[in-house]
Amino acid sequence: MYLTRKHLPRRAFIKSMGATFSLPFLDAMVPAGRLTAEVKRAVDPTRFVGIEMVHGAAGSNEWGASQHLWAPQQTGADFDLSTSSLKPLESYRDYLTIVSNTDVENAEAKTAQEIGGDHFRSSAVFLTQEHPKQTEGSDVEVGTSLDQLYAQRFGQDTPIPSMQLCIENVDQAGGCAYGYACVYTDTISWASPTEPLPMVRDPRVAFDQLFGSGATAEERAMRRRTDRSILDWIATEVSAMKRTLGPADRVRMDRYLENVREIERRIQQIEARNTSGEPREIPEAPAGVPDDFSEHVRLMFDIQALAFASDLTRVFTFKMGRDGSGRVYPGSGSDSAFHPASHHGGNPDRVTDFARINEYHVGQLPYFLEKLESITEGETHLLDKTVIAYGSPMGDSNLHNHKRCPLFLVGGGNGMLKGGVHLRAPDGTPMANVMLSVLHGLGADDIESFGDSTGEFSLNG
Repeated sequence: MYLTRKHLPRRAFIKSMGATFSLPFLDAMVPAGRLTAEVKRAVDPTRFVGIEMVHGAAGSNEWGASQHLWAPQQTGADFDLSTSSLKPLESYRDYLTIVSNTDVENAEAKTAQEIGGDHFRSSAVFLTQEHPKQTEGSDVEVGTSLDQLYAQRFGQDTPIPSMQLCIENVDQAGGCAYGYACVYTDTISWASPTEPLPMVRDPRVAFDQLFGSGATAEERAMRRRTDRSILDWIATEVSAMKRTLGPADRVRMDRYLENVREIERRIQQIEARNTSGEPREIPEAPAGVPDDFSEHVRLMFDIQALAFASDLTRVFTFKMGRDGSGRVYPGSGSDSAFHPASHHGGNPDRVTDFARINEYHVGQLPYFLEKLESITEGETHLLDKTVIAYGSPMGDSNLHNHKRCPLFLVGGGNGMLKGGVHLRAPDGTPMANVMLSVLHGLGADDIESFGDSTGEFSLNG
């Protein structure tokens, strides 16, 4: 355990056999006296989350746009979400920055051989805004993604520079279709133009990455076999540390430990249920993956919030779907499978049905926002210190085009975003312009261009 008599460093942690346990932000981590700019950056970092929901939105279809099924009719602060798939975000509208009418030109086919391959290259474009090289081999190439540009500059002083999570199966190898390697649709994070990063689907694996670092695979397996909590292995060290804390910090520490234990308990319950011999809806999934979409998403959001609270990482990407998925979402009010619903043929009833699925997906986000808002850090909470980019590199899923692509930002980003605004971009504006401005807002001012950007895009109107 690394402590000082004067104050705790932000990188303080507790280590025991089978567990390395980082601490949440505590008052004891703030040095006495006035904060220097360097110290402020260390205790006040901006977090970034990039979320891709694949295959466009009903509101990007010509009829859907006329009905404002994604972008509201009004721009500015007085936008109305009542007809939009974004209406689950109404209670967080003050943190919401809607950017509509941007295009992702680099997801379009550039040659005759690339026509029809939108499903198999689009995800690779979302956070890179570059055009993927058509190949089924290992010589893949696209661009370094926004999350990794941020992690490479500002995530190196955390134990884990970035984490990549997903919901659907993405562990395919080789070629998928239309001459594209599966990795282009398996991940949205690229450490370099030729280095895709794998995404984690299993909450158990993600949890162990956070709290099992420093332990061997054998130690982690032994801990699970004993059916003991990770907290049991560090109980003595935690008790000793808590005696050095003030009352407010003890309360924060207890709440943090309760959250860790609750996530761990839920993972154990899911694993027990999925190994009981009862039929599963997705039998090919690992034991730690819930069959229920919403349960899976919420567990992954809880893991992200916990990682931000402990400053184990400041960067996440989260791929919530797969273009060709046949998954049905009972909670959406639609009984249509995702991919067939997206090919609605422009029929108003079917477009409206797809909008229900879009709304259901967006409706998962307020759970995460509430979690971030509940975690205090210094004088504010994590929602004020986080920027979340949610969108798709496809527009009208029925046509496989990349115009009017759905995109919004949510969170305060440490002052980067004022929120409470709908910004409609001029026709032909690259989504890359928005991404460039996000990078600049995150502090990467040295990046002059990104993908096919033509300049910055004002994020505050």
